[in-house]
Amino acid sequence: MLKQHLQFKLSQKLSPQQIQLMKLIQLPTQAFEQRLKQELEENPALEAGKEEHDSEYDVDLDNTTDDFNDNESIEAEDINIDEYLSDDEIPDYRTQTSNYSSDDEEKTMPYAAGISFTQHLINQLNTFRLTDEEFVIAEFLVGSVDETGYIRRSIADITDDLAFTQNVYTDEEKVASVLQVVHQLDPAGVGARNLQECLSIQLHRKDKTARTELAINIIDTAFEQFSKKHYSKLIQKFNISEAQLKEAISEIESLNPKPGGSYAGNNRIVEHVVPDFAIRIVEGELELTLNGRNAPELHVSREYSNMLKGYKESKEKSGSQKDAVIFIKQKLDAAKWFIEAVKQRQQTLFVTMSAIMHYQKEYFLTGDERNLKPMILKDIADEISMDISTVSRVANSKYVDTPYGTKLIKEFFSESMKNVQGEDVSTREIKKILETVIQAEDKRKPLTDQALAVVLKEKGYPIARRTVAKYREQLDIPVARLRKEI
Repeated sequence: MLKQHLQFKLSQKLSPQQIQLMKLIQLPTQAFEQRLKQELEENPALEAGKEEHDSEYDVDLDNTTDDFNDNESIEAEDINIDEYLSDDEIPDYRTQTSNYSSDDEEKTMPYAAGISFTQHLINQLNTFRLTDEEFVIAEFLVGSVDETGYIRRSIADITDDLAFTQNVYTDEEKVASVLQVVHQLDPAGVGARNLQECLSIQLHRKDKTARTELAINIIDTAFEQFSKKHYSKLIQKFNISEAQLKEAISEIESLNPKPGGSYAGNNRIVEHVVPDFAIRIVEGELELTLNGRNAPELHVSREYSNMLKGYKESKEKSGSQKDAVIFIKQKLDAAKWFIEAVKQRQQTLFVTMSAIMHYQKEYFLTGDERNLKPMILKDIADEISMDISTVSRVANSKYVDTPYGTKLIKEFFSESMKNVQGEDVSTREIKKILETVIQAEDKRKPLTDQALAVVLKEKGYPIARRTVAKYREQLDIPVARLRKEI
């Protein structure tokens, strides 16, 4: 049985211009500069710098194409823009697939100069006397080294891969033998399969002293007790004094647990942070400035607007001119829109950061994180009458230069909880106090999470042990047992 019914559905769709504006708002300073450069290159009707003469773009674009002679008039449906616009003039949103999010942005980061880490290791292999087979195996092992300097795969897997991908049929014993050659490469510890092996390789490279010999014995024969900081068991096992153990541990702590990260030529991505805002204290008051690189001087090309005016004022018009007229109209429209979008971006950034600055005024005047007030995105969105997503775009990707260092804006946002007086306090404040308590603890007897909860409660912050554990992990602070020192 068929049924008919009406269904009303309310939906909101963003225009391509709104999507582009949101992308502009999200871009940090450096990425915005690249986007601006791209727009200037692609649109000849858009120009940068101050305009010497008034070139107000006042042509009635909507009626421009209607002013041809009657006998050669052009109907709108007769105009197929695709026939005369090249591919590079198609707006970005026309070429985006459905799996491309409006929140995505293309970032280009500079790379550190120099040869790759892998090539650096291969170059060292050339200094060893190896057979052709051994060199292929060694080169394959070096290719299996990750960015931290470790080989995370088993000898058995590597042996199989050599047969399948390199046509090298060998056994695990041979591969393990060549791996010992890789362990001789610099930086020391490279090619290790785990942390224990990495530390052992580095210690065996050092001059043999009583201190290093003890460190080697600890790593090679009692790594589990060392990693769990069971110092009393180590003292008993090796029949040593506490002072001797302390020296050996100091030797181990001087080693590099990630040898790959120490290579200067490694192709690690280097991100240069450019503050989007600056906050200064002037005569006891806060002063906010927007990075000048976010406020470029743009104007519509006088040459292009004059060309369009010329066509409009021309007495003789023909259909052959339609391509030029529509091309110029499209470029002028795009330039005018982009200028307006940049202005809206500047205003949105400044208004949002200004609201955040005043909301956290006490913090910006003192630099004390305990003065950070609880603040969520909705607080600022309501203050400036904007959408939460807009505030999020500003907070998640922008930095502000303060008298206390350059900070990511989203770090000023935090949830709230009530103290014993019933006042709302920021979770950032609690984390800061937790960090201070841990720094002041007796490292010979570190405080457990339960003990930390008791201390915080005494300070007026009644939080549960599991919450202490969560905050401790967010601060990247290990459990009490691993904080223990001798």
